[in-house]
Amino acid sequence: MLHNDRGFTLWLTGLPGAGKSTLAKAARDDLMGPGGRIEILDGDEVRTKLGQGLGFSKKDRDTSVRRIGFVARLLSCNGVVVIVAAISPYRDVRDEVRRDHEGTFVEVFVDCPLQELIRRDTKGLYAKALRGEIPHFTGVSDPYESPLSPDIHIRSDVETVAESRAKIVQWLKRHGFV
Repeated sequence: MLHNDRGFTLWLTGLPGAGKSTLAKAARDDLMGPGGRIEILDGDEVRTKLGQGLGFSKKDRDTSVRRIGFVARLLSCNGVVVIVAAISPYRDVRDEVRRDHEGTFVEVFVDCPLQELIRRDTKGLYAKALRGEIPHFTGVSDPYESPLSPDIHIRSDVETVAESRAKIVQWLKRHGFV
């Protein structure tokens, strides 16, 4: 489905449980074609490999996002389509990663209101965070700074996964990527 070998980074940001990983996999499935080189960098998975020793302070979270951004930049510069699914809570570091990118960087805000995420809470993490059992939980006891002008704005509380991924593909088509 991709038009050429030019790599780019599709960076999905949003609160925990908003649907970033689900949407990343759906977008990959839509974009994958013969010979397509697509990698998903899931924040939780990358943290276990590149984030050992990092905690959840602002400094450590920023370091983790910068590391993911560095890997995404290297891959995209070499013709790989990179889909990042990471909370990446701080706007200034997301903007820094975008500035440091040599290729195209597409910011996707996977937006879902906190009350809906608390209602869904499939893993029970919000309940634990609200009871104080999980310190530094983004959206509850740590901040999340929404993008001011994302390239693509997904509303996972009112859109289906199919509708959200269609938005992404339509944006990529309009900009000549697919």
